[in-house]
Amino acid sequence: MLSIDHVVLGVRDIDAAARRLEGSFGLGSIVGGRHAGWGTGNRIVPLGDTYVELLGVVDERDAEASLVGRAVRQLVADGDRWLCWCVATDDLDGTAGRLGLDVDEGSRLRPDGTTLRWRSAGFADALSNPSLPFFIAWEIPPELHPGAAVADHRVRPTGISWVEIGQDPRLTEWLGETELPVRRTGSGHGLVAVGVATTEGEIVVR
Repeated sequence: MLSIDHVVLGVRDIDAAARRLEGSFGLGSIVGGRHAGWGTGNRIVPLGDTYVELLGVVDERDAEASLVGRAVRQLVADGDRWLCWCVATDDLDGTAGRLGLDVDEGSRLRPDGTTLRWRSAGFADALSNPSLPFFIAWEIPPELHPGAAVADHRVRPTGISWVEIGQDPRLTEWLGETELPVRRTGSGHGLVAVGVATTEGEIVVR
């Protein structure tokens, strides 16, 4: 079973990006934390069972020594942009094996001292080809999922309603038989836009 878990917005300044999302769309956020060994940190825009992650470099030294840190820094050098999208799976090892992907472990320390842990597959692939998602399996109780956090929104979001991506013929193979709310552009590459459902109507973030 697959479902959209979150989308990643790469940013040069995490706090400034959070202010823009709040000012333009009414979407609040909370401090996420730092990723062990990556030199990156984030803020979370919780949407219920999904979320938007604002991801940026927070430690240049650690980022320089990390494949992920270097990639994020390079990708946002010309400005904030959608980096990739993530799909949750209840069979990460099976999905990774089917696609020939390595499985990695990740963790993030929250400000309250709680460590969030997950396993993922295809993250580096998604950074280089963001029309394709990467896959995640959380190793935490459901109530600790980032989407379940509470933020000071001016609207009432209920989740990610769709993602719009550039064409890639491998997407069908990547997702298998699962149908997800994916819109494909006639041209272009990568993650282009995200629809956020709210009780007041849909928000489109490009």
